[in-house]
Amino acid sequence: MAPTTEDDILRSARSLLVGGGYNGFSYADVAASVGIRKASIHYYFPTKADLVASLVARYRAEAAAGFAEVSRQNPQPLDRLKAYIAFWSACIADGTNTFCLCALLATQIPVLPEIVVAEVRSYFEVLATWLAAVFDEGCARGDFILGDDAATEAEKFMAAVHGAMLSARAYGDARVFDLVTAPLLAQLASRT
Repeated sequence: MAPTTEDDILRSARSLLVGGGYNGFSYADVAASVGIRKASIHYYFPTKADLVASLVARYRAEAAAGFAEVSRQNPQPLDRLKAYIAFWSACIADGTNTFCLCALLATQIPVLPEIVVAEVRSYFEVLATWLAAVFDEGCARGDFILGDDAATEAEKFMAAVHGAMLSARAYGDARVFDLVTAPLLAQLASRT
């Protein structure tokens, strides 16, 4: 199926957001990128908040589908966590997707419209729920011995992965991501 104008607008907005943050782009930037008039963007997304909230909602849905696929392809909980980290490692290394959109937006919550904040928080809830389920299953199977409950371990893991993204971006060195995340997996594996 060929991308629609709406898809092109969302793709452009995502690139602009990751490149410069919420206040770092305008409808004029999106229009120039997509090759349409600003009025055309307003047809799909009446406000910038609507555009970004829709983008985050789509991002969250794609991530949820991705988590389900990772779970389907990796029956072992540790392998699911490895696959999650490997996904981000590959994205950061090849430059296609160097930062989680919602992690970036979370740093800007004080200046974001409430509709966007709600979508960002929903993404984190979906990710934390999936990770907690992975930790729960790993613990129930005897694969992991957790230092805290599964929900807390999920939050710590999520924070470490997002922090690794931030460090890799700050240093301009994709290898930093792996330096931070490799011990996370090694620690879990050593608990088994």
